Amino acid sequence: MAKYFEARIAKLQRLLEKLELDGMIVYQGANTKYLTGFDGGTGEGVVVVSRTQACLITDARYEEDYRHRLPENVDFKVTRAYYEAAVETVIAFGIKQLAFEATLPYNVYDLMDQLLPADITFDALPDAVETLREVKDTVELEALRLAAKASAQAFNDLLQFIKVGMTEKQVANELDRLQKHYGAEKASFDTIVASGYRSALPHGEATDKIIELGDLVTIDFGYYVNDYTSDVTRTIAMGTISDELREVYAVVKQANENAIDIVKPGISGSEIDSVAREYITNHGFGEFYNHSTGHGVGLDIHEGPALSSRSSDEMQSGHLLTIEPGIYLPGKGGVRIEDDVIVTSDGYENLTEGITKSLVIIEG
Repeated sequence: MAKYFEARIAKLQRLLEKLELDGMIVYQGANTKYLTGFDGGTGEGVVVVSRTQACLITDARYEEDYRHRLPENVDFKVTRAYYEAAVETVIAFGIKQLAFEATLPYNVYDLMDQLLPADITFDALPDAVETLREVKDTVELEALRLAAKASAQAFNDLLQFIKVGMTEKQVANELDRLQKHYGAEKASFDTIVASGYRSALPHGEATDKIIELGDLVTIDFGYYVNDYTSDVTRTIAMGTISDELREVYAVVKQANENAIDIVKPGISGSEIDSVAREYITNHGFGEFYNHSTGHGVGLDIHEGPALSSRSSDEMQSGHLLTIEPGIYLPGKGGVRIEDDVIVTSDGYENLTEGITKSLVIIEG
């Protein structure tokens, strides 16, 4: 793994050079993990990167774990005074034009601003590491494939478990058990199991509601494997559903497939969104599609690029996208179908094609 961390630090260093910056302070947990493998979380350490050097600063709780597995070109300082040590490192690295993540807490900014010598400028650089994280390397892509595989295995098993009369929470708890059985570490968000009228709620977390005959059930879940998460949604039917809901399902399924089919390098997020949205609108359900078509996924459940009507993000090989159109009819039910798709050099790879998108009907 060391060579991958070295390559990621080098990407940031090239960006700093391009922006005529000498260095950067990185404190966000997912970003410090991306650059060095440090997994303490936000606020438990800081990484200082210059154009030629890097240093992880954290405390003795992590010393034994990280001292021997950091890349050789990353220095290591052990102290509870993270930001005082960061200032010392900035000075030692000869940094004069210093950037920081725009989400840095004000009290930390104020402390560093007081400690930094007057000849060092200290300015925000929004989303620098987050943008680098959008294009996944081979290690990241393999972890995402494993996460998607575990999700497919767990969901397919869940279809043999779910029955009318269960509660939404019972279904969510079983999915959690199955995911961990197939190697997942933890959920990336509270699993959504929304049945009947509640399936019209795009983010309807599982409740004690009983699943009934005639319900649509939307199940949206994501689980980490090797630090990278899946994000999958399927909607199933409990017995016979109305003709209107069958039509809704068919429209969403085709919108999902149409959007996936145009994924390739160079296409914009707004173009992908438009393909799904226009199909749904042309079938009379446009007002009931009330969210964007997708987003990036990786160390975090929501990353760039964005797939929305306002997105100018251009797809690149190595992006991991969710494609998740939906229709939500208040008081009746809703459908969302979501796949995880890697942008490849000549198109796409659908990681979740192992879960059927044909309407699954659970009888009785």
